[in-house]
Amino acid sequence: MIGVRSGAAPVRTMVVWCPDWPVVATIGAEGVSPERSIAVIEKGLVLACSAAARADGVKRGLRLREAQARSPQLLDFAYDPVRVDRAFEPMISALEEMSPNVQIVRAGSCALAVRGAARFYGGEHAAALAFLERFAELGVTDARVGVADGMFAADQAARLPGVDLIRIVPEGGSPGFLRGLPLQLLDEPELTTLLWRLGIRSLGDFAELPAADVRSRFGEPGARAHTRAAGLDGSQVVPRIPPEVRESLSDFEPPLDRIDQVAFGVRAAAERFIGDLAAARFVCTALRVELTSERGERRDRSWLHPRWFSAGDVVDRVRWQLQGGSTIESALSSPIARVRIVAEAVDHSARHETGLWGSGSEERIHHGLSRVQSIVGHEGVLTASIGGGRSPRERQILVPWGDRIEQKSTAPSSPKSRARGGRMPNRTAGVAGAGGARSEEQAPWPGSVPPPLPTTVFERPRAVLVLAAGQQEVAVTARGALTAEPALFSSEAGGRQLRPLEAWAGPWPVYERWWDSAARRRFDRFQVVDADGTAWLLALERGSWYAEARYD
Repeated sequence: MIGVRSGAAPVRTMVVWCPDWPVVATIGAEGVSPERSIAVIEKGLVLACSAAARADGVKRGLRLREAQARSPQLLDFAYDPVRVDRAFEPMISALEEMSPNVQIVRAGSCALAVRGAARFYGGEHAAALAFLERFAELGVTDARVGVADGMFAADQAARLPGVDLIRIVPEGGSPGFLRGLPLQLLDEPELTTLLWRLGIRSLGDFAELPAADVRSRFGEPGARAHTRAAGLDGSQVVPRIPPEVRESLSDFEPPLDRIDQVAFGVRAAAERFIGDLAAARFVCTALRVELTSERGERRDRSWLHPRWFSAGDVVDRVRWQLQGGSTIESALSSPIARVRIVAEAVDHSARHETGLWGSGSEERIHHGLSRVQSIVGHEGVLTASIGGGRSPRERQILVPWGDRIEQKSTAPSSPKSRARGGRMPNRTAGVAGAGGARSEEQAPWPGSVPPPLPTTVFERPRAVLVLAAGQQEVAVTARGALTAEPALFSSEAGGRQLRPLEAWAGPWPVYERWWDSAARRRFDRFQVVDADGTAWLLALERGSWYAEARYD
């Protein structure tokens, strides 16, 4: 997990990287010679390979059959993440003994803020040398260290080929260091392919693009990639959760069949759980509650918090999960034998300290809403949130206080959608389109309205009137063609206050559930600007015009 502060300056970071760690861990577990041609395979592709395999032309991303053709003596092993992570645990433990707050980036790579280690060991190079010596004592002699401003630059410094095991980029030198590196290091395949077609070949070329233009064209994922390429990565080192304080177990013998008994039984364990995290200077921002019944049934649910969990908050989540509800799966059908509480997301407590004079009205609001929620139940206090959907109205969702919408990684059922152009001036062009918005947190919704989104969304669609210049009705044929060009508009269905249109764009046909004859729906979206300069998001369905939203 990597914490990112918006607009934060890069933090001096050290990354320790062990090359080909999946191969190293596999060699140790299988007892084969490291001189052999070895490849670790994940989903039919080469994940990592040994030096002998690379000498034969094997590289990461090759299909297994092609790798075997290049290296006939290749030994292939299936990737076992548990085995690989377990083999890296002694390295992390040894590093934590020398310097606290170590973050695991991935198996074989870890990061830490370098300032404290540099002060203790007498400089960045001395600290890096001490870490490499400790790794060598544990049998890892080819580890590399990179030090730079920001996590991304430090990682690239550690991985850059060369004979030097320690590479230190001077303070302020990360942009220049990254400038000549290839664009593929961003590990954003779709973005990299598009930028390559635009003639951008290096991180420096990408960094020279205006940040505002990158954000408007590629969205938040592109903006974050642009920040990394420019050497301005503000990612902070987030240390891992200590294994001994990661979870809490409460076993009941005999099993309990009353909610108040279970809640009382887990209170002491919840206090120890939160206390252990506080002693390690952590707060829990997301946890998972697992309930196991006497018959072996198990129900689990992840819970979020707008700030961080206290012991009372943990007990409330256990009680709400036992009570069940419309958004929570009902409790088990037999008495509860075990309650397991697991910290899924933590943050350093220093970033959640209350100010000298408190945090003002925000703290009082949170305390009041949480208190009311503990009395009336989890779904008794709702707050507005933005979810997925094709129309602005569908995206407005009420969720319980403290929860947030979890976007699924799978795409929704994809409707057919296509676009036709109208005449719209530059001030409103590009506000709607056929593809819909797409972001890292949200699945694609073909036919949705991309940003900038309208500011006023009507709770119920408002009937309007759109006419051609001769005041005849405007419709869309089955082939998506307009029967007449929109020229007059009234925000009332009766036709009063009929005004000329300054601009319009569309139609953009949207087909929903086209495979279901009973529930299929087709409508066409338009954007118009009336004589007063107000922009509207309109829809035409079954011959009726209505306004979905207004751009104020």
